[in-house]
Amino acid sequence: MSESSQASAWSVREALDRDSLHEQYAEHDQQRESAKLGMWVFLATEVMFFGGMITGYIAYRDAYPAAFRAGSVHMLFMAGTLNTAILISASLFVALAVHAAQLGERKTLVWFLSIAMFLGVCFLSIKGYEYYEHWVDHKVPGPSFQWDGPDPRHAEMFFVLYFFLTGFHALHMVIGVSILAFIVYFAARGRYTPEYHNPVENAALYWHFVDIVWIFLYPMLYLIGHKHV
Repeated sequence: MSESSQASAWSVREALDRDSLHEQYAEHDQQRESAKLGMWVFLATEVMFFGGMITGYIAYRDAYPAAFRAGSVHMLFMAGTLNTAILISASLFVALAVHAAQLGERKTLVWFLSIAMFLGVCFLSIKGYEYYEHWVDHKVPGPSFQWDGPDPRHAEMFFVLYFFLTGFHALHMVIGVSILAFIVYFAARGRYTPEYHNPVENAALYWHFVDIVWIFLYPMLYLIGHKHV
């Protein structure tokens, strides 16, 4: 690269850095820490949101353990296990994408985030397949719900909580994939630099949170009955 090309590249980077620093901040480090704090506060509200539903699940499971174990037997164990592996892999690529953003490796950042997006879509597709199988098996709560075993009312409550927990988790996955799509778009345009990559880090925090929620849901919903089969 010639000296004139290097100078041009540096001038473009400096211009991007100036544009990315909001006027209320004195430097990029201050802006980055403020953005992280805001994301952590938002995630704290999400913890309370999912925490309420998980607490309700734990209370009902403690009160009606046999019905909940019987309901868990009808979970598609292999689908849930595969989705767990998919989400863990996606989180790995998101973490690698953050590292690439810190180094200013634009193409690597785009590739890693694109792979994570693809895995997220795979997760949602498998979850959609699970929902379809539960519908065919008449395990969707409501007038068409069918249960051949004992205590059908509390077995149906297991599926109510299952669809609420996994449904809201799937919604957060859709949001996460959409956020990554925006990050990929701006990353491809050279928006992020080693000095400014706050959106990449915050998107990664959100993605990892959604992943952690699933790590809790997987044993709660899929494993309590599977070991009794």
